[in-house]
Amino acid sequence: MKQRRYLPVTYGAVGIGAGLLALSGWLVVQLVLAQHQAPTPQAILVLEGQTSRVRFAAEFSGQHPSLPLWVSGNPQGQALNEAIFQQAEVPEDLVHYDGCATDTVTNFTCTLPDLTARDIRHVYVITSDYHMARARAIAAIVFGSRGIVVTPVALAAPHRSPESPLRTVRDCLRSLIWLATGKTGASLNPG
Repeated sequence: MKQRRYLPVTYGAVGIGAGLLALSGWLVVQLVLAQHQAPTPQAILVLEGQTSRVRFAAEFSGQHPSLPLWVSGNPQGQALNEAIFQQAEVPEDLVHYDGCATDTVTNFTCTLPDLTARDIRHVYVITSDYHMARARAIAAIVFGSRGIVVTPVALAAPHRSPESPLRTVRDCLRSLIWLATGKTGASLNPG
């Protein structure tokens, strides 16, 4: 009778697996508590990237006139964004601009201090539909670690294919690096 050979499992692999399982459980608990504490969104976050997202956010803000809104993206587009919100008659004092973000991970890590300082526990996140899976995964790690739950609002982009799962995995790893070190790994993002 032929004996089966089993690959040796290292303690390191078991430790990493156990750590990721514990982290996942902790994030789920954080998100469940946040959902319970704030069942409806308290703010809006738009991941700038495209002018169409900002225009949609201005319209969406009109349907939620009491919610503060954060625009996370390129500071060079701020003048255009201000004009869009002004034209949509969104009160200036409700709109906050975050110009530190350079990518999707930093969209979340850069706005996090403002949201936590205001004790916001539930946020609408506006981005394009092809980008939403990655944005939600990053939000679950970054925002979830601070007890902030998201409600996605996807803007249809019919001529774009969904992003590669590899980009999502890469940015989830970057988000985990941020959790462990406070560094986003933005220099690892090729664009």
